[in-house]
Amino acid sequence: MRIVADSSCDLYSLDQAAFKTVPLKIYTAEKSFSDDPDLDIKSMLDYLEKYNDRSFTSCPSIDSWLQQFEGADEIFVLTITSALSGSYNSALSAAEMYKEEHKNAKISVIDSLSTGAEEILALYKLRELINQGLDFTSIDVQIRQYLKKTRLFFSFFSLHNLAQNGRVNKAVAGMISVLNIIIIGTASEEGKIDVTGKIRGEKKRCKVLLDDMKKAGYAGGKAVITHVENETAAENLKQAVLNEFPDAKILIFPARGLCSYYMERKGVVISCETE
Repeated sequence: MRIVADSSCDLYSLDQAAFKTVPLKIYTAEKSFSDDPDLDIKSMLDYLEKYNDRSFTSCPSIDSWLQQFEGADEIFVLTITSALSGSYNSALSAAEMYKEEHKNAKISVIDSLSTGAEEILALYKLRELINQGLDFTSIDVQIRQYLKKTRLFFSFFSLHNLAQNGRVNKAVAGMISVLNIIIIGTASEEGKIDVTGKIRGEKKRCKVLLDDMKKAGYAGGKAVITHVENETAAENLKQAVLNEFPDAKILIFPARGLCSYYMERKGVVISCETE
């Protein structure tokens, strides 16, 4: 069985699994950035910080999905939330085209209704289910059930790119930067960005995120943290979780290009299993 995800998953590889990714892209009027292993994320962020015109992202083409499907007959596809991107619909179209040419192929296209860290949890769960030797249908049922019991929470230090992308008000984004405010939020049930609060200070950031996790039903299960050039903050958050849940299994990853675009420098995201 093969797993294919778009680059919002924040992984380049997945040990012990047949895993491929397709890149999303970031555009301005002057430049474009493909979220593939060759992307220099630091240079992209440097450029975008100084760029004050519109920027936007684009989903993978149908053909790019088809290229990663080729040669497989059982495929699980995971995409960024359809509320932020056309990646899910592009993958659905590619799956239909692939099945027309490969009559026995089975493809499950899953809208994560999230991104980054929550997708990593789902990908690790998919690998676990596949390695258990379960059949395609059983895996499909279980991974969809699993995603109903995972949540994502974020802490952003800048909304510049979201403002340039038209997703938040530019005046609000500018005020946050000037006042050195940390934005706290979550991925809503509809897969949208839901800002839930504004805070200051690293200790408070960790406390608020942990409190939000517990309110959602986190009780010490698996969690994944992603960050943009802010490993110290990611480690602080990990330690805050471990202080309360010593047996928790927590992994930390740097964000890839697409999530770095939305999270921006210093951004930290955590996704967790809930009960």
